[in-house]
Amino acid sequence: MTPELRRGAVRPGERAVELRYMGFQQKQNRRLYRFDMNDAGTKSSIPHVVSVDMELFLRHHVGIQEGPALCAQKITADLEADRQGDHELTNEDLLAYATDRAVAAERKAEARRSGPARRKPEPGQPVSPWWR
Repeated sequence: MTPELRRGAVRPGERAVELRYMGFQQKQNRRLYRFDMNDAGTKSSIPHVVSVDMELFLRHHVGIQEGPALCAQKITADLEADRQGDHELTNEDLLAYATDRAVAAERKAEARRSGPARRKPEPGQPVSPWWR
């Protein structure tokens, strides 16, 4: 797997920090996603691991390829809330993600349904070959 880079927004007075995805380990029904947080100012690296029960991906119909991005969001949220230690994607995290995704899909579908309807051409009016 190739490392993936995540960059957070830098607030005034803060140094740039990079969150780099380093891969995963499978341990029975749990997947451990590994990240390195690099501080651009000091060139130091802090390892972070996020664990998730693979059953949760199935239960909430979330693809496992979305795991690294969800874990990066979890680490960022935990660090912004000053939660130190182990990180875990919980049932609530994946439920919230699946719910947000379903709401966005419904909004998109509604926008398509309520869009402007195509008018049929008037009799005798020239018709484009792509109309059909």
